[in-house]
Amino acid sequence: MAEAFKFDLVSPERRLASLDATEVQIPAAGGDLTAMANHAPTITTLRPGLLQVTHAGGQDDYIVLGGFVEISGEKVTVLAERALPRAEVTKELHAEMVEEYRQAHEAAKANAAVDPTLVDDAAKLLSDMEALGDHIAL
Repeated sequence: MAEAFKFDLVSPERRLASLDATEVQIPAAGGDLTAMANHAPTITTLRPGLLQVTHAGGQDDYIVLGGFVEISGEKVTVLAERALPRAEVTKELHAEMVEEYRQAHEAAKANAAVDPTLVDDAAKLLSDMEALGDHIAL
């Protein structure tokens, strides 16, 4: 059996998980990554996606919308801007989230003269959010 490590997932609203995990699949901004015991120390940002935690009791899935991840050899801590258990995400809630990202993209386009890179960033986030719905079969 794989070696366990401490995993914590916290959002501004609540602590969603605090348990011993054997693997955490993370939707990092630079690409998906998997953290296991003795992983190299890493700090990265999250993009909208599915965070999967494998532990002795099975697997738990969470939707995360931005935030940070700190990985050490003995612990993975996720500080999410927004996070929900996968089971709480309905088709309607996902549609609302997509609309929020769509509005942010439109606002970025309206202010493109100020900072054109924000348009690309907002488009990427919108694309990630739309793809998340397909990934979790909504």
